[in-house]
Amino acid sequence: MTDLSRYARQMRYPPIGEAGQRRLAAARVLICGCGALGSVAADILARAGVGRLRIVDRDFLETSNLQRQVLFDEADVAAQLPKAVAAAQKLGRINSAISVEPVVADVTARNILDLCREVDLIIDGTDNFETRFLLNEAALRLGIPWIYGGAIGATGQTMTIVPQRAASAENADGAEGAQKTQKTPCFRCVMPEPPPPGSTPTCDSAGILAPASHVVAALQANEALKILSGNGQSINRHLTIIDLWDNTLRQIGLTRLAENGCATCRDGDEPWLSGRQGSQTAVLCGRNAVQLAPAVVWAGPAASDRLAELAKKLSSLGRVTSNAYLLRLSVDPYTLTLFADGRTIVSGTDDVSLARTLYARYVGM
Repeated sequence: MTDLSRYARQMRYPPIGEAGQRRLAAARVLICGCGALGSVAADILARAGVGRLRIVDRDFLETSNLQRQVLFDEADVAAQLPKAVAAAQKLGRINSAISVEPVVADVTARNILDLCREVDLIIDGTDNFETRFLLNEAALRLGIPWIYGGAIGATGQTMTIVPQRAASAENADGAEGAQKTQKTPCFRCVMPEPPPPGSTPTCDSAGILAPASHVVAALQANEALKILSGNGQSINRHLTIIDLWDNTLRQIGLTRLAENGCATCRDGDEPWLSGRQGSQTAVLCGRNAVQLAPAVVWAGPAASDRLAELAKKLSSLGRVTSNAYLLRLSVDPYTLTLFADGRTIVSGTDDVSLARTLYARYVGM
């Protein structure tokens, strides 16, 4: 039997109690991405006694991660550990009673459904929109609640998404059914299409303050604890937007979006899972380079304008040269060449996962 004494303070909070704590001990969570958001959320859930965590991340540790990614230290960087592995080791020392499964992988349409296998909830700790659309479609297909989060600069936002199937199953569970979670809008309801590549800031181009990512991750973890402990009726039904520098918090109502739905949650359309949308990668033979073709294609006269804007944004990060047809960013030992149609060639590596990481870091996906 699980020893619950370490959670005594948590169980004294009436909505949790012993019954809620035992639900947490039996719960299974996928944390997709273990950077600023994912590491904080994983730390909170592990300490709260969530029984099984599956942590998926494609990246390796760098010293610059330590400013905000709370599970890691200089020894992890020196050991050149993948983030998922370092996180699992640290969480095992924090709470040896739980199970942590590290998965070093790039999340794609080919593996997302398998990664979601046998989990009760998904937390978004990713750094790109493509993966979020994949998570959204996988969660809706499988009926798994998921919690979106993002942070940049001193701002951040989060939203809890509960598919109809998950809401129905929860309503059928126990006498509290009428008060349980109902269906919410999905990610595509709020954002029908991803923004064009380079149109949104990244942590490398705009910076990020640790408190912003910590607040967002704490809100995500709190929503997870509500759902996993059997208190889904208490979830936040708004898109929450914070700006810690301007001292503001906004909540945008989503009731109308929930009523109307979108092509994915209403009709079951799955462009990202099916491969109709999504970036395509190719290792360029003999060139030590990877080509990335994003889901959103730049077109028309505005394409050259986007390159010019992106050149200004990236100029502080490395050597930038550009013309009307392409932009080249050199950050030793890599070079990213962006074409006017949105394609990018990442030179200096034939590792697709690393190329995607560099693209997300400097351009945004």
